Amino acid sequence: MSGRADGPETDLTAQPPQGTPGETTGHGRGRTAAVLATIAAIGAVIAAYLTVVKLAGGVPTCGPLAGCETVQTSSYSTLFGIPISAFGLGYQLAMLALVVGWFRTGDRRALLGAYVLGLTGVIVAAYLIYLQVAVIGAICTWCVAFDTTVVLGFLGAVAAYARSSPTRPS
Repeated sequence: MSGRADGPETDLTAQPPQGTPGETTGHGRGRTAAVLATIAAIGAVIAAYLTVVKLAGGVPTCGPLAGCETVQTSSYSTLFGIPISAFGLGYQLAMLALVVGWFRTGDRRALLGAYVLGLTGVIVAAYLIYLQVAVIGAICTWCVAFDTTVVLGFLGAVAAYARSSPTRPS
């Protein structure tokens, strides 16, 4: 005779779900968010510098390399009268907001937003690099540094999303 005949069997040895190896939670999420936020902040500083210089009518200092002046003074450096770098600043601030939102809430939708924004940023960066190389005929080292932050931020968002696990129903 069994102990209970009037209800479903219960496995008392079953353990609650523990997550998956490499899951981005707790301290792991904090480290990843700090890296992503730092990348976005660096990109924002670069974009802010380029925006201020453009709005002031100057040209960015390129160091021993030439090209920044040519790119900054080209007709491709603005869109509807707004410096391209201002759009980059908005991009990096949006990326920073998504990363902070993910860190604070653990909501994967913020990472998904960072992924979509990052993918868009990579496509735009590729187009702008094409313009520098094939059309303008000059490379802006500041622009390349900014584009590097876009690519790193995108790759970081992809990696964080892949390591995170969906919220489990309780």
